[in-house]
Amino acid sequence: MYYNNNTIVFYNGKWLKANELMVSPYSQTMHYGSGVFEGIRSYSTPDGTRIFKSEEHYERLLFSAKKMHMKVNYSVEEFTRLTYLLLEKNNLENAYIRPLVFAGANMSLTPTDEVNVLLCAWEWGKYLGNGSLDVMISSYQRPNPKSCYVEAKVTGHYVNSILATTEAKQKGFDEALLLDMNGNVAEGPGANFFFEKEGTLFTSPLGNILPGITRATMFELCEELGIRIVEKYFTAEDVKGADSAFFTGTAAEVAEINSLDRVPFKLKWEDSLGSLLQRKYLRRVAFNEFGNFSLV
Repeated sequence: MYYNNNTIVFYNGKWLKANELMVSPYSQTMHYGSGVFEGIRSYSTPDGTRIFKSEEHYERLLFSAKKMHMKVNYSVEEFTRLTYLLLEKNNLENAYIRPLVFAGANMSLTPTDEVNVLLCAWEWGKYLGNGSLDVMISSYQRPNPKSCYVEAKVTGHYVNSILATTEAKQKGFDEALLLDMNGNVAEGPGANFFFEKEGTLFTSPLGNILPGITRATMFELCEELGIRIVEKYFTAEDVKGADSAFFTGTAAEVAEINSLDRVPFKLKWEDSLGSLLQRKYLRRVAFNEFGNFSLV
């Protein structure tokens, strides 16, 4: 589903067919999860194909690489230019883009001088689908921020996400919601979390979560719409029975949550702040409403 015989990828300065790409079986990333990545979307707009917040995504990629002691010899501007070329070479408009920075052969637990850069893209619908989600509190916690850089988008961190999502699906839920080490709600396996109560939105503060770019976009939209949004710590019991809730992320966009641990939220989705933000977000990315796309 991700590539075919004609798919082109960018790898270490060259354009290659995806099925011709060769990587070392001794890659430190493959064995220990020491790579970093991004998830980015492009959209077909009246002004042509546009990558949404390319600058923010590639700044975070370089930040993550630095935290993992991986030297990347591309600038944000170079990454953006290459990504537009990637889309053009694959005839893609509405696409999901995956930059990956991964280590070369190294079986020790120290940084490697060999750092590889891969850019690939494919057509991918909303990660969590278009329906309403039934979510459970996971038995797994988000990583302790003293154990790793939780603010970096590191490949190995997503073992935690795979475990949480798999557990939820095995128990008949659509997705999981994870707590932090102190028992407060943190985020989903691959998305940030918001809930609504009496006309105010609440979300977890930074520190135990990935600082999502779609999350930051929600803050921008709330300011423009006059919606009050509060960052604070809260428990699962604070969330249950609230008015509404939703996940946000580049892959998921804005995803409606129907219930938490089978306790439904009170409002119909179409009457919620999440629904309003979902519509505004889709307009923003599809119509370049606020003009903050990255251009080349």
